[in-house]
Amino acid sequence: MTKFRPKYITFDCYGTLTNFDMAGAARRVYGSRLSATTMASFIKDFAAYRLDEVLGAWKSYFEVVHNSVERACKRNGVVFRPEDAQRINEEIHTWGPHPDVPAGLAKVATELPLVILSNSMKNLIMSNVEKLGAPFHMIITAEETGAYKPHMKGFEYMLDKLGCGPEDITHVSSSFRYDLMTAYDLGIKSKVWVNRGHEPANPFYEYTEVADIGGLAAAVGLEPLRRSA
Repeated sequence: MTKFRPKYITFDCYGTLTNFDMAGAARRVYGSRLSATTMASFIKDFAAYRLDEVLGAWKSYFEVVHNSVERACKRNGVVFRPEDAQRINEEIHTWGPHPDVPAGLAKVATELPLVILSNSMKNLIMSNVEKLGAPFHMIITAEETGAYKPHMKGFEYMLDKLGCGPEDITHVSSSFRYDLMTAYDLGIKSKVWVNRGHEPANPFYEYTEVADIGGLAAAVGLEPLRRSA
């Protein structure tokens, strides 16, 4: 059966392409101060609060991180210092791709235009994108759209800017909660879940699963699907 060939491949950036190491950053700041049990709780709460923070009105991503760190500190009985949140924010600029990303993107970049829809800001994202090693047709941030994923507004903005419909793209993400649930609700039929291990599989959302970006070319019909031995 012929695979669907999209007009554009659209991507989540942080976590899917860029190694989004918030847990590591939190450990580097707080690891020497907290027990292993408290550190694990802190990291879990920090992630939950980041999602909660982006569900409201748009604010700078640096504020999202700052507020989430402060709330995680309060919940875990840790003294909050603004400079600790600042240290975590400063790390974001330095993060590069998962090891599989440059070669995996190279397989598709010559055939299909690549687009990023990211929960980032204009003055932040390029320091990460330039490390991905691939040309992007368009890079759209939450700052530009005025809303963070999982809100629909960013996806709708992206489709309008590309001049296409949900039936014309393949959306690629490692997250159901931020991306693939919304993509499903908007009628984006072609979805690829990159299983980075930070969320469990959820077949209800009708996606193609790949272990890494190396499997993307086959998922969009640019090379044969790999067969298990």
